[in-house]
Amino acid sequence: MAAAFKTVEPLEYYRRFLKENCRPDGRELGEFRTTTVNIGSITTADGSALVKLGNTTVICGVKAELAAPAVDSANKGYIVPNVELPSLCAERFRSGPPGEEAQAASQFIADVIENSQMIVKEDLCIANGKLAWVLYCDIICLDYDGNLLDASVFALLAALKNVHLPLVTINEETGLSEVNLKQKNPLIIRKHPVATSFAIFDDTLLIVDPTAEEEDLATGTVTIVTDEEGRLCSVHKPGGSPLTGAKLQDCITRAITRHKEVKKLIDKVIKSITPK
Repeated sequence: MAAAFKTVEPLEYYRRFLKENCRPDGRELGEFRTTTVNIGSITTADGSALVKLGNTTVICGVKAELAAPAVDSANKGYIVPNVELPSLCAERFRSGPPGEEAQAASQFIADVIENSQMIVKEDLCIANGKLAWVLYCDIICLDYDGNLLDASVFALLAALKNVHLPLVTINEETGLSEVNLKQKNPLIIRKHPVATSFAIFDDTLLIVDPTAEEEDLATGTVTIVTDEEGRLCSVHKPGGSPLTGAKLQDCITRAITRHKEVKKLIDKVIKSITPK
C-alpha cells in the first residue's frame, strides 16, 4: 500500500515523513548518509580517491604533466577539473558529449578551487616563463544517487592530498627539463574546502545530503563550501526557492560541522596508508 501511495503521490509521501522530522530512508533531516573514502585506488594516476556517499559513488584521478606557462601568467601552473556523468551511473544520463549537469559541475569545481585557494597556482610553477605543472583532475561518477557536488569536492580533495610530484630541474647548459622520479614531494594544499548540500522542500524546510529522489521533489537546492577556518568559500544556488538570511546561516553552521567530520575522515585514511 505504501509503495503504491509513493508511486502515485511521491511528494505527499515525503511530506508525511518530513512532518515527523525524518526521511523515508530513516535519516533525520540534518543527517548525512554513511560516507567512506579510499585513497590511492588508481595506480596509473599521480593521485586518486574513491568516495561513497550512501549509494552515490565518485572517483577522482589526478594526472600531472609538464607544460609551458601562459604568457600573461608566466609564474603560474594550471589546474583543469572535469566532471563526467557517464550513462552507467544513472538512466537519466546519455553517452556522448558532456551534458548540462556535467558542465555545471565542472564549473562549480573550478570555482571552488579558485575561491578557496586550495592550491595556489604559483606553487605549480617550476621555472618562471619556462615550465610549470598541469594538474588534470578527472572526476567520474560511477553511481548517481544525488548530492554529486559534495562527493566530487570530497574526492578531489582526497585525491590531491594523495599526489606526490617528482623533483624537476632545468639543465642550464641544454635548457632541457630533468625529472628525478626518486625524489617526490607532496602537493602543497593551502586550504581544505568541503561542500555541504541541502535540498529545500516546500520553500521552507531544509534537508541535508539529498538523494536523487529528494532532489527531484525539492523546490530548490543550495551548496555551501567552507574551509578549515570556517571561512565561506562558495555558495552555489542554481535558482529554485529563495532562502532567508536566517536559513542560510543555519546551512553555514551545519556546513562548518560537516567540514570537521570530513577532515577527520580524510586524516584517518591518510594516516592508515602512510608508511611508519
